[in-house]
Amino acid sequence: MQAFLKGSSSQSVKAQKASSSSSSSAGEKKQKAVPWVEKYRPKCVDEVAFQEEVVAVLKKSLEGADLPNLLFYGPPGTGKTSTILAAARELYGPELYRQRVLELNASDERGIQVVREKVKRFAQLTAAGTRLDGKPCPPFKIIILDEADSMTGAAQAALRRTMEKESRTTRFCLICNYVSRIIEPLTSRCSKFRFKPLANDIQQERLLQICGKESLKYTTEGIEALVSVSEGDLRKAITYLQSAARLHAEQEITEQIIIEIAGVVPPKVIETLLQISYRGTFEKLELAVKDMIDEGYAATNVLNQLHDVIIDEKLSDKQKSVITQKMAEVDKCLADGADEYLQLLSLCSVIMQQATHST
Repeated sequence: MQAFLKGSSSQSVKAQKASSSSSSSAGEKKQKAVPWVEKYRPKCVDEVAFQEEVVAVLKKSLEGADLPNLLFYGPPGTGKTSTILAAARELYGPELYRQRVLELNASDERGIQVVREKVKRFAQLTAAGTRLDGKPCPPFKIIILDEADSMTGAAQAALRRTMEKESRTTRFCLICNYVSRIIEPLTSRCSKFRFKPLANDIQQERLLQICGKESLKYTTEGIEALVSVSEGDLRKAITYLQSAARLHAEQEITEQIIIEIAGVVPPKVIETLLQISYRGTFEKLELAVKDMIDEGYAATNVLNQLHDVIIDEKLSDKQKSVITQKMAEVDKCLADGADEYLQLLSLCSVIMQQATHST
């Protein structure tokens, strides 16, 4: 009887283990769902969109030519990090990639201590070994410093010496948004490449590819709205697309859905505000601005969209210059943390003043 109980208990334990392992494997499958930005990141240099000069240089290095130290700069979401990661994967293959590539985000680790310890230690390692697939492997490692414009001046100065000493075994790739924040001795040691904001047709093509692979329903206006809202930032466009697909599953992705997700102020709201500024009273203007703030629209978004509309309005050049000068002042005040309601009201009152002068 005891033997039977032992056997049954051991079987139940095995069953529990089996069920837990199956549930954990199912959990692992669920966890493998990655953001589309990572899922559709270029796997090779040829997949990089719109950056011809950089792609040409990297292709030459993949063919066997030496690779210089690189400095990639440009707006966010234009493919800087994706490009060097794709090139590194092609150079080293999946086996050697982890041994040969050190990726650091300088916005997190930006002090001189990181350069002295992590960077210097990795740079001093010799680059031995060959690829398992038999392809030629370059005799150097790559250190990628993302957000390098966030590094302190002392850390950048320390990096200069490491770049010189370890030039035989290590190549550096600095990635930043503002090249003016990188010290001159570093920029002179690197080949500089500017990444341009992606053209609308390039973005549209990539977004349509993703829609096809994910079997999404969409309207032409919806895709055009994605492109205009992202302003050349493909990463932002893909993120908005994924959000729209998750929030409105089985529905067509329309312009209205994209405007809601992106937090853009609806064009009708901007138009109404301008009409009140042109023809309404100050009391009505106060209410309109208050309603807009209460609705949760960001003042910076309202400002940017007002700017685009004012430029196309039928106003004289002098009126436009007065309004845009006020916009610049309001933008500065908002950046300094001023009250959004008062700043927008101040701007709209200037628009109202200019409109009354014209009439």
